[in-house]
Amino acid sequence: MIIIVCGLKDLGKSYISKNLKKIMKALVYDQYTTDDDFSKILKIKDIPSPEPKPNEVIFKVKVASLNYDDIWGMRGKPLAVPLPHISGTDAAGEVTAVGSDVKNIKVGDRVVSHGNMSCRVCKACTDGREYDCRKRTIWGFETGPLWGGYCEETHLPEVNVVKIPESVSYDAAAAASMTLLTSWHMLVGRAKIHPGQLVLIMGGSSGVGNYGIQIAKLFGCTVIATASPDKLEKLLELGADYAIDHRNDDWHKEIRSITKKIPKPYGDVPGVDVIFEHIGGSHWNKELTLLNFGGTIVTTGATTGYNAKTDLRQIFFKGINILGSTQGTRAELEQGLYWMSQGKIKSIIDSVYPLEQAAEAHTKMLKGKGLFGKILMKPR
Repeated sequence: MIIIVCGLKDLGKSYISKNLKKIMKALVYDQYTTDDDFSKILKIKDIPSPEPKPNEVIFKVKVASLNYDDIWGMRGKPLAVPLPHISGTDAAGEVTAVGSDVKNIKVGDRVVSHGNMSCRVCKACTDGREYDCRKRTIWGFETGPLWGGYCEETHLPEVNVVKIPESVSYDAAAAASMTLLTSWHMLVGRAKIHPGQLVLIMGGSSGVGNYGIQIAKLFGCTVIATASPDKLEKLLELGADYAIDHRNDDWHKEIRSITKKIPKPYGDVPGVDVIFEHIGGSHWNKELTLLNFGGTIVTTGATTGYNAKTDLRQIFFKGINILGSTQGTRAELEQGLYWMSQGKIKSIIDSVYPLEQAAEAHTKMLKGKGLFGKILMKPR
C-alpha cells in the first residue's frame, strides 16, 4: 500500500491526517484491443484504495485467477464492459476492513470471491437460483468501472465472499472460485450425477474439465475424458479411467468402443449417461450419438463455436436431456471448497505470473498451447 501526501510543508498535523489518500496498484485498461495484443492496453496504474460500504468486505488480494471472460472484456465483445476496467472474477486474500452491517466476516479472515452477483430478492434468487437472476452480473467482468480482482485490494458485498478452509491455500481457492463452482453446478446441481454412471468430460485439460473429472470420481462414476494428445496422460493421473484425443475425426467411435467394454449393471445398453460439454462446434452431434436413452448433456460454453447444427432425431428418439448451466450458488462453492479441504478435490495450477506480466499470461490462456490447469496472477 502506498501513501501519497501532497503539499505537506508548513501544514499542521490535523490537516495532514484529514488529507492522506491511500492508493494502490491495479491492472487497468481504458480501451479495447482489436488484435488481441494485450500489451497495448494493459497498464499498472495507481488508483484509490477502496473504502467499505456498510455491507462490504475489503480484502488484500493475495492471488487472482484468469478466466476467458477477461479476454472477452478486453475485446469489448460480446459485451462492452465498463471503462476504465479492472478484470478478475476469482480473487483470494485476507480481510482488512468490514462495513458496519457485515455480520459473519471479520478482519483477518481468509476469503475467496463468489463472482456471481445477483439481486437476492427476485423470485429466482429466493428460489435458490441466483444464477438465473435477471439482474445478475459477473464481478470483474461486467462490473465497473475499476472494480475487479486484479489489484492490491478489492471490495465485495459480504454475501459474495466465502471463507477459505484452513487446509486450502489462497492459490487453490482462487483457482477454484469460478471454475470449480461451474463444474460442481454442472454435474451436481444440474445433471445430478450419481454412483455407477458413465460420465464423458469433454476438454478435460481445461480448468472446468480438471474439476469435472475429480467431481465425477468423487461421486463414484466411471470417467472418460478428452484432450489433445500431449495431455492425455495427465488426465489419467487426475483420475480419469480413459483418455481420448477429441481432435481425431473418429474420436466418438473410440468412445463408443470403450462403452461396449464397460460392464453395465442391470442390463443397461452400453453408452454414456452424462456428457460434460463446453466445447460446442463440430463436436455437438457426435456427442449426442454417444448418449444413452434418457442420457443427459449439460453445457456451459462453446469454445469452438456456438452455431452447432443439431440432429433432432438423437434428442426425441432417445429422450435426451439437454441442460444449460452457468456459474452456481454460493452454497455450491462452499461445498466444493469443503471437499478440497478433505483432499478429495485439488486445484491444478499451470503457472503463476505477477500483474506486470498480465499480457503474457492472457496470451498463454488465449493460445492454450501446453496449458493444463489454471493461470494465476499475484500483486508484487
